[in-house]
Amino acid sequence: MINLKTETYQKVLPAQAKQAGINLLALPRLNKIVVNLSSRELINNETVRAQMIKSFGLITGQKPILTRSKKSISGFQIRAGDTVGLTVTLHGQRMYDFLSRVINIALPRTRDFRGIDPKSFDATGNLTLAIREHTVFPEISPEEISQPFSLEITLVFRNPDPKLIKEYLSLIHFPLRQNG
Repeated sequence: MINLKTETYQKVLPAQAKQAGINLLALPRLNKIVVNLSSRELINNETVRAQMIKSFGLITGQKPILTRSKKSISGFQIRAGDTVGLTVTLHGQRMYDFLSRVINIALPRTRDFRGIDPKSFDATGNLTLAIREHTVFPEISPEEISQPFSLEITLVFRNPDPKLIKEYLSLIHFPLRQNG
């Protein structure tokens, strides 16, 4: 598999700077990737919680942080302090390795995948996408999983220019839908 970090810094960014006619440092760069998981099963079932933590750690290559509820919400039967999610923030080589696995393995294995909607960008240029089942990652064996869960992945960019970010993502072969 191609090292995405090396390819980005040696080929993609210099080519994009030359094409756009701007300084290399003015280009948007991937700053971090935040991966989140939220599930009711984290509150109720201790064995499923341990399995989710293990699977989430295998997927991201990093130990997740437990996120707890700040307030009690009676409609959802959540008390203040209950574990409601897991989160990981990836930087550096681990971030590029994870992104490479998402682009080359996870998204192509997703059922009915037709590309990421370009409207998934927020006002500050960050891209958020969801993967409905974590079993699309090769580290996870579907036979050992009792409860599949979904992941929310946010790509956070430095120097957010939506046009340049979309151009960068297309240069690293990120599957953005063209009709958006």
